[in-house]
Amino acid sequence: MHLYGLLQAAASFTREYSGAWGLLGAGVGAGLATIGAGIGIGRIGGQVADGIARQPESAGQIQTAGLILAALIEGVALFAVVVAFSIQNKF
Repeated sequence: MHLYGLLQAAASFTREYSGAWGLLGAGVGAGLATIGAGIGIGRIGGQVADGIARQPESAGQIQTAGLILAALIEGVALFAVVVAFSIQNKF
């Protein structure tokens, strides 16, 4: 029953709701960017630990590459969150 009310509200779309949809999109975008970065950095950390366990003699190179990749992912996630918040401020 609640879904029917939501569909009726969406069908009667007016200019008043455009800001709400923008805020919802900004919130979802920031959340997805944060979740994606967390998953990516977690996978990198696991693979770095696995690589060091397999070849301990090249631990320095593996750690350096993992740190650089984690920093790049963090930068992309930060950029995505900033873009989402700037979209939120437009409304």
